[in-house]
Amino acid sequence: MTSRSLPVWWLGRQAYVPVLELQRRLFAARQRGESEDVALFVEHPPVVTLGRGAKAEHLLASAGTLQHLGIDVARVERGGDVTLHAPGQLVCYPILDLRPDRCDVRRYVNGLTEAMCRVLGDYGVQAGSVPGMVGTWVDAAEPKRWAGAAQARSLAKVGAVGVRISRWVTMHGYALNLSTDLGLFRHIVPCGIRQYPVTSLAALVGAAPAISEVLPSASAHLARALGMDQGPLSDLSGSTVDALGR
Repeated sequence: MTSRSLPVWWLGRQAYVPVLELQRRLFAARQRGESEDVALFVEHPPVVTLGRGAKAEHLLASAGTLQHLGIDVARVERGGDVTLHAPGQLVCYPILDLRPDRCDVRRYVNGLTEAMCRVLGDYGVQAGSVPGMVGTWVDAAEPKRWAGAAQARSLAKVGAVGVRISRWVTMHGYALNLSTDLGLFRHIVPCGIRQYPVTSLAALVGAAPAISEVLPSASAHLARALGMDQGPLSDLSGSTVDALGR
């Protein structure tokens, strides 16, 4: 397998749509072979995103209610259903060309899940996957132990994955709840899953670090989980997103 480096851009807290447009520019450039792999890390103000598989009944609040609460809504080209981003959530958007030796969608999605598990592990929380469901899961009754979904007494989802892959170039990615306001999720059926709740690192262990504090280890975990070398981390949090990737 060819060794490749994964540079990281930290964008700080940014509105969702400008970052989506940045992803699209980088995605198109990567497909044309005009740019290199990069992973964007960002924190968003509250926004509900509707993937290609989103069902209307999974949006539980009206447009007026969401607007009154300051929650934006955006339709996106990723797979999956309805999800939510908000402050206190670590969001990662890798823009990668999986060719020539990483052309395996399941392997890529599993890598994103593993990256989130490793971040949680740094804070004493053990997490894993659930057969038939995408994302990162914990046993909320015993967060320091993960023996699998069948053994969990209180299964809860702590991280979501939603990607788009076209011509083996990726966009979108993962969202890991660190100190996210879990009350915001009552306005949706997260990822279309009604039977299990959403949780966060703070809810599991009582506190969570700031996104910027998690970033160095999160970027290292991402590279390792994807079989890449850790590249430079650029702090672009003071930059205008519209100007990036042009």
